Amino acid sequence: MEDKSVEVLTPGPDESAIVKRRYTGPTVETETERQFAEVLADVVCVERVSVDSHFFDDLGANSLVMAHFCARVRKRTDLPSASMKDIYRHPTIRSLATALADIEPTPVESSVPAPTEPLKPAGTLQYVLCGTLQFLIFLGYCFVAGLVTARGYEWVSAGSGLTEIYLRSAVFGGAGFVGLCTFPIVAKWILIGRWQPREFPVWGLTYLRFWTVKVLVHANPMIVFVGNPLYVLYLRALGARIGKGVTILSRTIPVCTDLLTVGAGTVIRKESFFLCYRAHTGRIQTGRVTLGRDVFIGEKTVLDIDTSMGDGAQLGHTSALHSDQAVPAGERWHGSPAQRTELDYVRVAPADCGALRRAGYGLVTLLQLFLLYVPLTIGGTYMLLTAIPSVGRLLAPGTEEFTSSQLYVDALAVSTVLFVGFLVVGLAVLFTVPRLLNLVVKPDKVYPLYGFHYSVHRAIARMTNIKFFKWLFGDSSYIVYYLRGLGYDLSRVEQTGSNFGTEVQHETPYLSSVGSGTMVADGLSIVNADFSSTSFRVSRASIGAHNFLGNNIAYPSGARTGENCLLATKVMVPLDGEVREGVGLLGSPCFEIPRSVERDSRFDHLRAADEVHRHLAAKNRYNIRSMIFFLFVRWLYVFVLTVVGLAAVDLYGVLGQLVIAGSLALTLGFTALFLALVERGIAAFRPLRPQLCSIYDPYFWWHERLWKVPDEYLNVFNGTPFKNVIWRLLGVRIGKRVFDDGCYLTERTLTTIGDDCTLNAGSKIQCHSQEDGTFKSDHSTLGTGCTLEVGAHVHYGVTMGDGSVLAADSFLMKGEEVPQHARWGGNPAAEMRDAHYQPAARRR
Repeated sequence: MEDKSVEVLTPGPDESAIVKRRYTGPTVETETERQFAEVLADVVCVERVSVDSHFFDDLGANSLVMAHFCARVRKRTDLPSASMKDIYRHPTIRSLATALADIEPTPVESSVPAPTEPLKPAGTLQYVLCGTLQFLIFLGYCFVAGLVTARGYEWVSAGSGLTEIYLRSAVFGGAGFVGLCTFPIVAKWILIGRWQPREFPVWGLTYLRFWTVKVLVHANPMIVFVGNPLYVLYLRALGARIGKGVTILSRTIPVCTDLLTVGAGTVIRKESFFLCYRAHTGRIQTGRVTLGRDVFIGEKTVLDIDTSMGDGAQLGHTSALHSDQAVPAGERWHGSPAQRTELDYVRVAPADCGALRRAGYGLVTLLQLFLLYVPLTIGGTYMLLTAIPSVGRLLAPGTEEFTSSQLYVDALAVSTVLFVGFLVVGLAVLFTVPRLLNLVVKPDKVYPLYGFHYSVHRAIARMTNIKFFKWLFGDSSYIVYYLRGLGYDLSRVEQTGSNFGTEVQHETPYLSSVGSGTMVADGLSIVNADFSSTSFRVSRASIGAHNFLGNNIAYPSGARTGENCLLATKVMVPLDGEVREGVGLLGSPCFEIPRSVERDSRFDHLRAADEVHRHLAAKNRYNIRSMIFFLFVRWLYVFVLTVVGLAAVDLYGVLGQLVIAGSLALTLGFTALFLALVERGIAAFRPLRPQLCSIYDPYFWWHERLWKVPDEYLNVFNGTPFKNVIWRLLGVRIGKRVFDDGCYLTERTLTTIGDDCTLNAGSKIQCHSQEDGTFKSDHSTLGTGCTLEVGAHVHYGVTMGDGSVLAADSFLMKGEEVPQHARWGGNPAAEMRDAHYQPAARRR
């Protein structure tokens, strides 16, 4: 090719810096090279490109540009298909064409075999009827809860003296706790019996029974016993086949428990999904998950239905087994989808931890619960209520104080004292008590499970991972001081105002080190504790200097990354090989990519000392105003709920238990409407627009405010039509009859979801990205009938065609275009033509 001055531009919000190069083009040797060059030139809007020019270093392209290139190549029936992994491994036209030379051109057709019978989506009438029945079930549950609460309170209040109140509180609280735990078990056996591998459509009567059991199981207070032998007993009562000495640390509760088999001595780390069901193209599919003896499941993993692991097998962190994958006995696998590795993920020696120790630990836990926590909570609440003058008058017979201004004054006083007290006392406790407890647990020392040291470790993890304060201080300069107060070693901090997001967690903060100049997005989990089925050990996890960590990353101790690394979203951080420095890592298993591209350095002039100081001061002022605003929003929310609670007490004598059930439903409805109004109000009721800006741009500070709007309440509506109503209130362009079992949308007004889509638990649509000091956002669109499987992650600028599927735990990178009815999977995602899909084989 002849000399040519090229300007490589990315259209739209993610446009690259203009890169002007002059080069002498080498001779094109093959027809594939010529056609690849033509496609790339068309994508970057230039006349010609050199076949030997490096996509990123010479042409100044970026991953979004190359995703568009891959999408256009896939549409050409005369060219071999290229994925983003191919682009990174072969970053020139010539090397890419050579690597793909032996691959036959891929016809543009569906990679999802058609089922043997048509899958007719549920009608609108069936959809509405299901939602109505779900609402009635919720009201019935609230009525029963109100009835039990009222009768119990009346019985406790009839006691005289502290001793009798304590005893009555212990009896009522203990009976109530046992009832809450056993009710889902009884409901499961009555409504379902034994779960069997099958499939059935959503929004039908079978689905209604499934949803009822799922909600009851998830609402069970036994969730507090995760990591305790009592939790294993609870799963056994639900029908799971679990052997001796099993340790489960994940708070994700399996639903179809009869299909779960776990062999003795198995360890399942936190944030692992093993639900034994999935939603697929408008149907619920249930299937077995079978784990042999002494199996290890790492953190942030997904076990799809119809998966198995033999005795002694291991699955590393940030990995997934797709449907029909089986790990042979004794083998170690990792990646998404998983593949064989020689890396040993069990890195702690065993200890003496027999059945007697486990039984004793469970018994002590129950004694603490029934003799300490439950009576103090119930009795303390009673004493608090009787101590408030207006509440005392409300509880007295024959009084009606709801219209009295004194009630609102008392509600104002109570809500303020409780809220401010939580802030002050909470910070004081977090900065002192865990530090004292930490003196007991020594780093790099092996301790047996279910003993004093294990209890101390769990107490430290629970207290220091409280979400409220990370939510308050995250995405601002003040998160640095908070994490230091917890015990993080942050070296010499280079303050950026966005060093950490709002979602950072750890096993212990006192062995968490982050190097100078490092920035972390959201979803970081520092894995600085190792577990076996009998023992645990804490050790230091160190993140190097000048790193950038994307979203949803598990960073283990012993990670082989050093300074100046880019760890992309959902990357599997390596534990073997040489220490990586000055590179980017992407995927699971990970591979190297450029640390940065020219586009991401366009705002580097803002990092000069004077510029940083000026912009950082302005950002700090803005963040302080945001923090004050959201503290007020939280307090106002607490105040309204306090008024509702006092009003319920006032009306109880007239309407009885109905008023308690009504107040619970009213609280849920108010929560959704109030927080939706706050979020839309911040955005001035206008949709977001795609952006490319610096983190020191005031727009980015405003965008951060949207991330701070509380949204935990959304999980209550999973699997119901009401979730779609709330998404619409929040600005999502969402179609009819969408089934959302727990998907999270970061930028609601940049997201479009078509009719009859299926969104699984743990899936996420993230319409933004932050890399170092650059923020980018764009629309993402799911066509009609798309499916996001469990744990699937969709990035910004993505389009999924009608009927397409993204497999479990997959990462669909920015700018990708998934053809209609295609099945993609992996991290990063690519087309999966060998995917197993056999809905007809399941019993209906």
